Amino acid sequence: MKKILFVCSENRLRSPTAEAIFSEFERVQAIGAGTNADAETPVSGDLIEWADVILVMEKTHRNKITKKYKELLKGKKLVVLDIPDKYKFMQPELIQLLKSRVMRCVQL
Repeated sequence: MKKILFVCSENRLRSPTAEAIFSEFERVQAIGAGTNADAETPVSGDLIEWADVILVMEKTHRNKITKKYKELLKGKKLVVLDIPDKYKFMQPELIQLLKSRVMRCVQL
């Protein structure tokens, strides 16, 4: 079972879409979280420890996570997907982009 943590800013559009899509995969557990304090599900040390792979939408998310959780990230795969905050929840273009980018960096 591969545990993937998807991170955006608010955990309202991109990471919940990724969580919904990849939770459907048989050998994947997916959780979405956000870097902002008011995110639906804020990133936490517990989530970082839980994840096998951490996929962030933008470089700013990587920077925030790296700064706050440096010690917990040792041995973790952390990848920037480069998906801008311009999509709606479950927007077809976002789904296609997520599938394409995630499949390139994670063996599922």
